[in-house]
Amino acid sequence: MNEDDLLSSRVLIIDDQPANLRLLEDLLTREGLTHVVGTTDAQKALDLYKAFDPDLIVLDLMMPELDGYAVLEHLKRRGDPYDYRPVLVVTADATSEAKRRALSLGAKDFLTKPFDTIEAMLRVWNLLETRALYKRLQALSPSEPPIVMPYGKAPA
Repeated sequence: MNEDDLLSSRVLIIDDQPANLRLLEDLLTREGLTHVVGTTDAQKALDLYKAFDPDLIVLDLMMPELDGYAVLEHLKRRGDPYDYRPVLVVTADATSEAKRRALSLGAKDFLTKPFDTIEAMLRVWNLLETRALYKRLQALSPSEPPIVMPYGKAPA
């Protein structure tokens, strides 16, 4: 895996708090990521998702109007069911219910605020690496969608 592949990944950050958004943007750019876009408007985020085509979404759950759960639901409906587009939830809600709900709606990882920046970046790198490997596999066999099994379903 080429480091430049990971550093050129596109990351979309959605958090209604400007201070949290700046913190995450600064953290990612300090680590060398060159394509980081953030918004405090979850409604606008859905259009940004389509236009920006992010490799990773960092998403807060507790936002006014359109919360993170609703964003996850919209992304699930809009997205390609055979695409691997990771979402890292970063929220102050540390309840088991929040974790389960977010993960069941398609989030791939979950961090609670306040978070350890080293742990957060390790999770970001892991998700970006998995995304890059997925894209590489797709390039090798574009006509064959990967087998994606819903949780709890056995192959026929």
